[in-house]
Amino acid sequence: MKLRTALLAATVMAAPVIAQAQPVTGLYIGGGLGYNNLTQQKIEGDVTANTKSTHVGFGPGFVGVGSVGWGFGNGLRAEIEGDYRNNHINSSTNGQVSGTDQTYGAMFNVLYDFQLGLPVVPYIGAGVGYQWENLQNVAISAPGVTPRVGINSTEGSFAYQGIAGVALPIPPIPGLDLTAEYRFMGMTAARKYDITFGSASSATSKVKVLQGYNNSFLVGFRYNFGVAPPPPPPAPVAAPAPAPARTYLVFFDWDRYDLTDRAKEIIAEAAQNSTKVQYTRIQVNGYTDTSGTPQYNMGLSIRRAESVKAQLITDGVPANVISIMGYGETHLLVPTGPGVREPQNRRVEIIIE
Repeated sequence: MKLRTALLAATVMAAPVIAQAQPVTGLYIGGGLGYNNLTQQKIEGDVTANTKSTHVGFGPGFVGVGSVGWGFGNGLRAEIEGDYRNNHINSSTNGQVSGTDQTYGAMFNVLYDFQLGLPVVPYIGAGVGYQWENLQNVAISAPGVTPRVGINSTEGSFAYQGIAGVALPIPPIPGLDLTAEYRFMGMTAARKYDITFGSASSATSKVKVLQGYNNSFLVGFRYNFGVAPPPPPPAPVAAPAPAPARTYLVFFDWDRYDLTDRAKEIIAEAAQNSTKVQYTRIQVNGYTDTSGTPQYNMGLSIRRAESVKAQLITDGVPANVISIMGYGETHLLVPTGPGVREPQNRRVEIIIE
């Protein structure tokens, strides 16, 4: 039961998020920060007086990227990216080593978003570009050997990368996504650096830094300018005024056809509302209860109808549109037996047709 409740809650919470997972359309910008791991690199050449090569290792480093791109609305995106990575050298297979590796450059990426109806949108991509690797204050030394200091320059190479990530829409801000991604980058060629013996005025020679690979993990944001905010809710529409009633009931005291004050109010309302609707005639029908003889009741119902007609004319209704009819004790509103005084049956109906 608890599992079912948890799944239901997760579905309800995810529903508004899913609704925001729209394809990226038009211009967007993005950025991310995170951790990178640079794999061990081999340095070949006259590394020390008696060493022709060594492998250097790197500690965990920092990575930052920023991009400007365009979404085509069908899941496909293209972007230009600038990136920066920084790692400290912390190990060597020959002697001691120190220094910093800084890599930066520009890449052109093509990515594809998978619209799967999930709370997040997975995506993959690939990129090509150019990267510069700056080896700064690098020193390699072995016991009893003068250190070679001064690999302190920048060389570049074409590069490639693969990208896999997910985007989580932020519903309160249409177009804004939280992103998490993995990037793998490699450089296509070895870089050649000058290495200096001892001081900067000492003799130099060339060393070659072979391929190294970078694994990066980033968290960031992406904002799509092509996502329009949801339209505001429609303004409440006032309910139309109810149409005037077309049937009115006027009630009478027992064996009477004169109008009470309440009866005059109802007739005045019927007369006023008749000016607000289209009609061809106004039918005034009189009725009685069963407490008298049928003949007497027929006459009483007609007198009641005539009394209402006269009041309608007083209230401004043209006489030529009013028709009257008496029904006596027939068409009872409340069915009763003979000789029963029923107030609901002592009435006149005004029907505007």
